[in-house]
Amino acid sequence: MTNRQSAHPSARRAAMFRQRGASDSAPRTVSPRTRYVIDGKLTPAPEHVSVADSLAFASGDSNRMVLTVFPRPSADDVESIAAAWELHPLLVEDLRNAGQRPKLERYGDVVFLVVRAARYLDDIEDVDFAEFHVLMRPNAITVLCQDDRWIDGQEIGRLYENSRDTVAHGDFTLLDDAHLLGLGPEAVLYRLLDAIVDGYQPVLRGLGVDQEQIETQVFSGDSAVTERIYRLSQEVIELQHATTSLQDVVASLRGGFERYAIQESLRAYLQDVDDHLTRVTTRVLELREALAQILSVNATLVAQRQNEDMKKISGWAAILFAPTLIGAIYGMNFDAMPELHWRFGYPLALAAMVGLAVTLHVIFKRKKWM
Repeated sequence: MTNRQSAHPSARRAAMFRQRGASDSAPRTVSPRTRYVIDGKLTPAPEHVSVADSLAFASGDSNRMVLTVFPRPSADDVESIAAAWELHPLLVEDLRNAGQRPKLERYGDVVFLVVRAARYLDDIEDVDFAEFHVLMRPNAITVLCQDDRWIDGQEIGRLYENSRDTVAHGDFTLLDDAHLLGLGPEAVLYRLLDAIVDGYQPVLRGLGVDQEQIETQVFSGDSAVTERIYRLSQEVIELQHATTSLQDVVASLRGGFERYAIQESLRAYLQDVDDHLTRVTTRVLELREALAQILSVNATLVAQRQNEDMKKISGWAAILFAPTLIGAIYGMNFDAMPELHWRFGYPLALAAMVGLAVTLHVIFKRKKWM
């Protein structure tokens, strides 16, 4: 982790967003990517194969499966998927709209999932989310990435090309496992969920480092720490929304084990996902509670520092008030005033001013107001 206290995070965040906006202004064309699976082995699909043709190939034999990834689905892509899969109009509308929370819906033999992967951007202390729409039916699974800035480097569009899922920063192979692919699209879906859940771990580590740095800032009296606490709390809340909603998705999948006759070997995969997700949600909740406590401690320390400042201000105001009072009284334009024409009246007034100021300063010093 870098030392983030050397520059203001808000400036870095704004710069990063400007950079993203500049890159997003130049649209890039990314073709869908399709792979056939025959008896658990990957087979290259014909170049530019249509969605309908790939589905026809997969439905021709129970040992076949087709995996299609749309790194950036266009409106035409959605229309072709809707036509080939014969999707319900409400499901087509969901495919067209991003910005949804994780959910699972079933339309006949089609299962539709919305999941959100996350990665930690250390330079700007930001959690970047990517939304993925997953369509699954017997012998076919399609993944649509709704956040095109994930295309370079850590995108799910490279899922089938590399032997590891870079979106989740995982170290396990996915599509090189013939036994896994032989279990059908449900197995690929479960491993995809596992990859996304494991990808939350680096995010939690990054947020944990931020929390430790914030605690140091709080007790060092840094005035800028309050804004940082609020920003980090927002990131944690967004992560909590993603993980808790994903728990509902996993629970729905587990609830369909018996009804949809899911194999026992696949149930173990989803149980593993559920275990990892439970640990993630627990850690997210701990982070949120810790930040709430840090914010409370910071507010207490700020109030204490303000109280100390008010003591000093009040003490100096009292010290300055005594000589001001004497000067104001003897500054009035009256002839008949005691010691007004006395030779030692002026030195005595000055001595009284200094004496009262010194006396008050000593008193406040002993009471630790100064």
